[in-house]
Amino acid sequence: MVELRPPWDTPRVRLLAARGDVGGLVRVGRLARNWRQRDLGSIVGYSASTVSRVESGARSSRDVAVLRRLAAAVDMPPGVLGAALGVSAPLPARVARTAARRDEEDDPMRRRRLLTASLAAVPVTVLGGVDQALASIPTRPSPTTAADVLARLRRARELYDAGDHARLIATLPELLAAGHTHADGAGDVVAFARLAACYDLATETLSKIGRYDRARTAADRATVYAHQSGSPLAAASSARMLAIVLRHQGQEATAQRVTLDAAARVEATGLGTPQQAAVYAQMLCTAAYTCAGAGDRANALELTADAKRAVLRVPVRPEARTVFTVTPASVGLYEVGVLYSLGDAGAALDVGRQLHPGQFPAPERRGRLHTDMARAWWQLRKPEQTAAALIAAHREAPGEVRDRPAIRAIVTELAERHPHVVGVRDLLTATGTR
Repeated sequence: MVELRPPWDTPRVRLLAARGDVGGLVRVGRLARNWRQRDLGSIVGYSASTVSRVESGARSSRDVAVLRRLAAAVDMPPGVLGAALGVSAPLPARVARTAARRDEEDDPMRRRRLLTASLAAVPVTVLGGVDQALASIPTRPSPTTAADVLARLRRARELYDAGDHARLIATLPELLAAGHTHADGAGDVVAFARLAACYDLATETLSKIGRYDRARTAADRATVYAHQSGSPLAAASSARMLAIVLRHQGQEATAQRVTLDAAARVEATGLGTPQQAAVYAQMLCTAAYTCAGAGDRANALELTADAKRAVLRVPVRPEARTVFTVTPASVGLYEVGVLYSLGDAGAALDVGRQLHPGQFPAPERRGRLHTDMARAWWQLRKPEQTAAALIAAHREAPGEVRDRPAIRAIVTELAERHPHVVGVRDLLTATGTR
């Protein structure tokens, strides 16, 4: 007899599973934890509206990757999810109830710990300067040169590559002010492209730490200034950032359209320069990941294959590090993310094993390789391997573990379910969630 723990041992759960109502089951798990829809969304990186559409059945049940993420967040047993999706045996008419500790299941402190863990570790005080910069048009009292803007942008990108998110965010107000001051004074299209690049980096950073409302404001500004620059490459970069935010806000279809339209405009340039070829390959990677997040398996895999072909046209320039630096290894890293987003954790691990940290100059990318592997292991319910991968990620780039909401949530879940696994205590200390 199948053994289920509360709240999964009720007749209502059996009825919902029999109906194939995964959204209804997600709602059962969410309410059992006294979570609001936005609470659940913050843990898995989706908007409250996405959670609402899943629970109401308005979102297609074919979005298996989304359903699996939500099910894992509410600790839905695999047998319940499998029964609802029709990929495993139906639940029996009666289920045996284990002697589960109700105090653990109903402990409000446990629920609060998980929610707190999903929040990024960047201090709120540091974000205050960014809030002010995004609430107005920041400028500097004295003129700013193009060289100054480029130097600030280069230093900010170095902080991003190092995973030093708190220091980076502290520099963003001055970076944006310098970009605006120079663009206002120069009045040329190149200055607007630089300003768009400043907002692109702000978007990317804020999105990484889970501050999606702020990231959306930055992305919208980047899009405007990229358009003013007239550069299809600047427009592609800003479209890529906007798509990332849209995906996290539950607007996957719009994110797909934005990314694919931008990729088409870059392709229309003829891809005659190395930079154009690199931008095109990068846009295909982003489009593939966006499609995977939307559950569009066919397009996700097709775009990944296109990216593998496109990157072969990009010359190897190890000395040049830009936002659109793309290599076969970086395409492979995107493929790992695409596959686990589609629910193919085993295939993701197979691809990831062919990569090694030495292929990625930036600590952020090396850390991302390990966190993506950790997410694939976690999808397979392998706590030891998950913890080991997260420890490796923290060793490369602490911010990739400490500051990303989805990764912090995995650490907390590891500690709740598998407290004695090697490395879990160290991860709790590293993320400040003890």
